[in-house]
Amino acid sequence: MDTAELIEIVLPGKVEPEGLELHRRPVPAPAAGQVVVAMEATGVSFAEQQMRRGRYYDQPPFPFVPGYDLVGIVRAVGEGVDPGLLGHRVAALTKTGGWASHIALDAADVVPVPDGLGAVEAETAVVNGITAWQMLHRKARVRPGQTVLVHGANGGVGSVLVQLALASGARVIGTASERHHAALRALGVAPVDYRAGDVPARVRALAPHGVDAVFDHVGGEGVTDSWRLLRRGGTLVSYGTAATRDDEGSGAWPVLKLLGRVWLWNWLPNGRSAYFFNVWAGRAYAKDRFRARLREDLTQVFTALRHGEITATVAAEIPLSRAAEAMRLAESGTVAGKVVLIP
Repeated sequence: MDTAELIEIVLPGKVEPEGLELHRRPVPAPAAGQVVVAMEATGVSFAEQQMRRGRYYDQPPFPFVPGYDLVGIVRAVGEGVDPGLLGHRVAALTKTGGWASHIALDAADVVPVPDGLGAVEAETAVVNGITAWQMLHRKARVRPGQTVLVHGANGGVGSVLVQLALASGARVIGTASERHHAALRALGVAPVDYRAGDVPARVRALAPHGVDAVFDHVGGEGVTDSWRLLRRGGTLVSYGTAATRDDEGSGAWPVLKLLGRVWLWNWLPNGRSAYFFNVWAGRAYAKDRFRARLREDLTQVFTALRHGEITATVAAEIPLSRAAEAMRLAESGTVAGKVVLIP
């Protein structure tokens, strides 16, 4: 067991990034069925950006430690846990709590990281990878030869999603600002500049008969355009509300509006389907099934990473103590890939 103190970043309320607080306390001992993981890498995702504004729809009350996922080394195990886990690198989805030097987790919630993958490399593929994999293969069920549209193709989830889609044999159209187009073309993506106006017309020029799937993290009124771009038999997967990030008021309302649209569209007799994807769906009432699926799918993602089907895109590695700087960078919209916090 590490004897070092625990360092954690606390979100005390609705604050600017500079309002994040660094706290110190003893490293916890694992309870029965738990492991204590020493964090090696944790990410800055859109969820934390919403949480600091009080707009993530099911965030806990302030104050709390943010951090949606992490990779680290098992340093202690509780009663009933295989001691063979000690010293092994694992990954976990946490939703909160990841921005800490150590964290106690249920052993059933950690997934082994294969040998040969570094902590930062693996971190880029945890929440981003599991989100991309499940949307692509469990929701849209994309097949070789189909055409898909990925909004935010240079982002954390988007950059993994386009690579997984290409590896599955799909043709990919991706929206991004022009400075990212050369990198997208190098991957084999047909880029569309979302700042140049009339994105639907630009997509239709590339796919006159519509697309087979759209992955939309933007939400807002633009999600209707995503729906209309689908061909018969196509699938819309909405998984975020980036368009309303800076809005005031209830963080639940944009999600509820999206859910209402999805419900309505699925009732229309037009041969298309829509989903609002939530990586946590099913955990509350089928925890064992949720854990088994998470382990299976994240293992597939790590395998794709090891085989080079996806590559780790790291925007920056920043020490945990400089979390405010990391959040500012992630929110700037100027970087490609994931901003990663390290010890």
